[in-house]
Amino acid sequence: EAIETALQSRGYVVDRIGNLHDLMVRLIAGQTWDFVFNIAEGVHGIGRESQVPAVLDACAIPYTFSDPLTMSVTLDKAVAKRIVRDHDIPTAPFALVRQPSDIAKVEISFPAFAKPVGEGTGKGIGTASRIVDRSELTAVSRHLLTTYAQSVIVESYLPGREFTVGVLGTGEDATIMGVIEVVPRDLMSVWTYGFENKEHYEDRVDYRLVDDDEARLAAATALRAWNALNCRDGGRVDLRSDANGVPNFIEVNPLAGLHPVRSDLVILARRIGMSYEDLIGRIVDSCLKRITVFSPPRKACGRKVAA
Repeated sequence: EAIETALQSRGYVVDRIGNLHDLMVRLIAGQTWDFVFNIAEGVHGIGRESQVPAVLDACAIPYTFSDPLTMSVTLDKAVAKRIVRDHDIPTAPFALVRQPSDIAKVEISFPAFAKPVGEGTGKGIGTASRIVDRSELTAVSRHLLTTYAQSVIVESYLPGREFTVGVLGTGEDATIMGVIEVVPRDLMSVWTYGFENKEHYEDRVDYRLVDDDEARLAAATALRAWNALNCRDGGRVDLRSDANGVPNFIEVNPLAGLHPVRSDLVILARRIGMSYEDLIGRIVDSCLKRITVFSPPRKACGRKVAA
């Protein structure tokens, strides 16, 4: 509803679709739109966020945010880290546990950090994610393999500050919105920015807009990662610093949450004085610029947008 209202405030006629199945039914019936504001994260599989973009590409209908390849690559945290590592972007050493027999092959120094390779919103991350020895590695890896039915990524633990960096735009036009440091209110606990802390952020987390040297380095690193992964229009890059204060890439969210109150990107926008309507507008503007430059000619159908 918030996205629809923001689009309507810019003069668009909005046609709310729903999920992938609803989209396919409408497309088979011959419907089309000037562009689709895509927020579909999908349900099943490591390629779930790429499904709607792939269908829209097949129908030559433009859409906001990244293409199917980027959506698939970034949902798999190990693949994303390999790409940014190849671009000489700092990221913690890691190993991938695909099955229980892989656990013994992990050669990461402790403490380490384990999480599902293809989840979001902090799912599978909690105080047990920080691992101090091989027995914990075995227990946590087996639990995650069973619970989430997917590979587990095990990384060297990064003990420093945690940042989330907002990015708007595509390619050479991509710019940093700002940098937020995610600070736990309970400094005595083992801190992980996992599902429970995200869900109860009002009581557990302070989001601080920061602009010191380390934060600016995080911003520069985030922008490099954003472009290395070919992300588009808007999203977030998460980083955490190592023991030397160097921000390391953790992951990128090219389909960031857009809840008008709770989502990190929206919280960042509020911190810098950007309204929700302006945030949605900037995303749309980036999309429309791409459409103008890169899309093949297609039959116009009025100023109609689907969401």
